[in-house]
Amino acid sequence: MLAPQKKDAAVTLGYLVNTYPRASHTFIRREIAAIEAAGMPVHRFAMRSDRAALVEAADCAEDARTEHVLEAGAAALVRAGLWAAARPGALARAFALALRMGAAGAGGGSGTGGRLRHMIYLVEAAYIARRAHLLGITHIHAHFGTNSASVALLASALGGPGYSFTAHGPEEFDAPAALSLGLKCAKARFVIAISSFGRSQLCRWAPVEAWPRIRVVHCGIDPAAFPSPTPLPQGGPHLVAIGRLAEQKGFGLLMEAMALAAPHLPGLRLTLVGDGPMRAALEVQAKRAAPGQITFVGWQDEAGVRAALAGAQALVLPSFAEGLPVVVMEAMAAGRPVIATAIAGVPELVLPGITGWLVPAGDAGAFAAAIADLAATAPEPLAAMGIAGRARVMERHDIHCEAAKLVALLRAAGA
Repeated sequence: MLAPQKKDAAVTLGYLVNTYPRASHTFIRREIAAIEAAGMPVHRFAMRSDRAALVEAADCAEDARTEHVLEAGAAALVRAGLWAAARPGALARAFALALRMGAAGAGGGSGTGGRLRHMIYLVEAAYIARRAHLLGITHIHAHFGTNSASVALLASALGGPGYSFTAHGPEEFDAPAALSLGLKCAKARFVIAISSFGRSQLCRWAPVEAWPRIRVVHCGIDPAAFPSPTPLPQGGPHLVAIGRLAEQKGFGLLMEAMALAAPHLPGLRLTLVGDGPMRAALEVQAKRAAPGQITFVGWQDEAGVRAALAGAQALVLPSFAEGLPVVVMEAMAAGRPVIATAIAGVPELVLPGITGWLVPAGDAGAFAAAIADLAATAPEPLAAMGIAGRARVMERHDIHCEAAKLVALLRAAGA
């Protein structure tokens, strides 16, 4: 457990996210809270707010604590530009970096879209650099190696504080060259990967001399939110899938697996928690695949997610691309086995035969076979899988332990 926060501590650390808070970014909110509990206050920066979509009281409160750059107004951005212009050498270097990253973002060709976008980032960076100077912030930590890391890099080049960032994937690894990922790693004080797989992907693009500064710090769950797990329900099998209903989450593959498994398992039930652009198409597919056996419940708050896990015997994760999903951590903390595709950082957490099942990505038949295997597993060994998973996630993903690692890196970097 981390030491309690000192109320009179100076704010020397800024957190930077492109859009914050979001309902899907509770892991960032938990991380900030744990860092502050360690005695390191955090000033929250974001380019924009998503407050119209916020429902949870904790997210609304976090929104009120966050300084949103694009809400500061034109006058504030002009003042930031004048502040940067008073440092012509730094401005010239930052301008050159913005052009370089913009060219990469435009595919290295003659298109102007990437360069124009990075000119906007440069203005935002000037705002961040000036505010950091006024507030006494000595380090900026960005979440995601995309827009926010670009702004953090440019703010540092303008004379602002040094920076670090957390890369989550899969977005960063889908377009590493266009995102100038190697350059961001090279110029950062340190870089966080949320899994060993993520670190390997960063090392593909970072210069070798930057590798020692690329560290693994896991996203975390709060053990207090997951007391002793409820017993596994009887019958079924009852499965739950949680996530945004979008292509990369692989729910179409899950419908195919359900179509293969359902004729042999009349008690099979699947609850889908989440919403997104594919919902209508998936609902049509579900009626064909397993009529009456698949239920869509839409987006749920944290309490709703925990209730959905309590009502299931296992979580299913059919994703095609991931970083290391927080929902897997939450399911394991709730004492539920996991059936997941063997992608990205997932095999670092889900151990076949011990905490669940791993199947090849894109293989509906293998997924259906794993569901059948779960259905054939007696309640006692199934519960033992859940207990083993809970122990593993509490050992590797306790937010207080992971935040302590991050705080040590931040302090060493000058925050």
